[in-house]
Amino acid sequence: MSVPVTLDSLDLAALLCSRICHDLISPAGAIVNGLEVLDEGGDAETQKFAMDLIKKSARTASARLQFCRIAFGAAGSAGAQIDTGDAESMARGFIEDEKVKLSWNLQRVLLPKNRVKLLLNMVVLAGGTIPRGGTLIVDPIGSGEEMGFKITATGVNARIPQAVPGLLEGNSETGTVDAHAIQPFYTGLLAKACGLAVGLVAEGDTVTVATR
Repeated sequence: MSVPVTLDSLDLAALLCSRICHDLISPAGAIVNGLEVLDEGGDAETQKFAMDLIKKSARTASARLQFCRIAFGAAGSAGAQIDTGDAESMARGFIEDEKVKLSWNLQRVLLPKNRVKLLLNMVVLAGGTIPRGGTLIVDPIGSGEEMGFKITATGVNARIPQAVPGLLEGNSETGTVDAHAIQPFYTGLLAKACGLAVGLVAEGDTVTVATR
């Protein structure tokens, strides 16, 4: 049985910071490992491997920072708008890899920042439904500043994580959330701020994440 989550602003900020650190710790650690290999010397092949690791990890860390700045951060002053083209670039840098491909069918427009933050967080939710990789297709629902979004995730063993629907509605089994659960909970808060709700529907190897 789910109960409403009680979370004050300080705990929300702390949990979001923990989530961001979780996204950054892996590439940051890889950069440190690469630098340690360079310090140890070794043959030319080892040095090249270390430098390639550092370059790749630095790009990953930069992409994740840019994404988190918009998806979880203030992203400018009150009333600011964000270009959906910029959102696409950040989403690709964050989610695309050898396992996940992103198809973006939104026209390039300026949208209120909370609506773009909602879109980016929906991309994260959709990515979490295809643990073995696959494709994400982003489509608009409607147009203009009231635009909503539909993300279709397709992949082997696509599934809806059990706790996510409740968290989107502001509920959990214990009435609390941890750093792992804060992202879907925060997505629900963003949706409410936009006058929307987010739902997930599973059918075969496809999960649809859409506003309503």
